[in-house]
Amino acid sequence: MNRLKTTISKGFTLVELLVTISIIAIISTVLLSNFNAARERGRDAQRKADLRNIQTALRIFYNDYGGFPTSGTGANLGKIVACGQSTTPGPFTCEYGSAWSADNKTIMSVLPKDPLSSQAYQYTQTDADSYTLQACLENKSDDKGITAGGTTWCPTNWMYQVKP
Repeated sequence: MNRLKTTISKGFTLVELLVTISIIAIISTVLLSNFNAARERGRDAQRKADLRNIQTALRIFYNDYGGFPTSGTGANLGKIVACGQSTTPGPFTCEYGSAWSADNKTIMSVLPKDPLSSQAYQYTQTDADSYTLQACLENKSDDKGITAGGTTWCPTNWMYQVKP
């Protein structure tokens, strides 16, 4: 009686392992790129909400003082100059991420700052009754964005802007 000898394989071949690892790598790459894009959109949504909140605070300041605050120059370019006392020796430059108080009145408990430490919101007073407030967006396909006009503070050249 002839017995056929059978062997049972208890592992994977090298080709099967390489194919499986390749498929996992491709799926991971696709998921990671989608995850990064979602994080960018989330930060852009936070920027828009921050600018609307600052816009409301600027309106409160306008109602109290009859004009919008001045904007910083030099090293303080893009910042709001309206913290501290309205008389000498103030007002001082307000720092994003800190409280905004003027004449012992709290305008904002925390003046929001950009979600990325490498970027900052930009405030410019155009006259006593007008200003522009801008944030650099990461998602260039955002339909609320506009071209930043080659400014150095916005690396993507795509920004969100609010005015009174």
